[in-house]
Amino acid sequence: MQITGIVSSGLGRAHIFMSQQHYQDQFKTVIGRGAWPGTLNVKVEGESLVQYKKLRVSAGLEEGDASSVISHRIKGFDRDGVSFGGATAFLAKIESNGASHDCAVLIPDLTRHEDVVEVIAGVFLREACPLVDGDSVNIVLE
Repeated sequence: MQITGIVSSGLGRAHIFMSQQHYQDQFKTVIGRGAWPGTLNVKVEGESLVQYKKLRVSAGLEEGDASSVISHRIKGFDRDGVSFGGATAFLAKIESNGASHDCAVLIPDLTRHEDVVEVIAGVFLREACPLVDGDSVNIVLE
């Protein structure tokens, strides 16, 4: 499966969740290393949105046709009376500006994003690719 979209800025809140050790330990298992404490937001439309919606079905967030891409469960947890929700991850490669990096599409159980793909990786993708808002990226899911 392939998803193409445009890099966009998020709310800047993902680092709160991404930096939690409980998540980082699970990311090491799923992507082979800890993840950069933030996500890259990629806005999708057209056929890429159709493909992303299939991932959302696989993650249990929507009804319809599920993707055949293998999913990995990221378990939520409670700490100090605060609940941190679970998520579903799908392994991928992100390609842009001649660079390619292993990554994962991360779909939190509680998310407002319906047409924005959140991508995690072991590197800061905005620097590694390098990327700015408005750049096109290609996400190839395994």
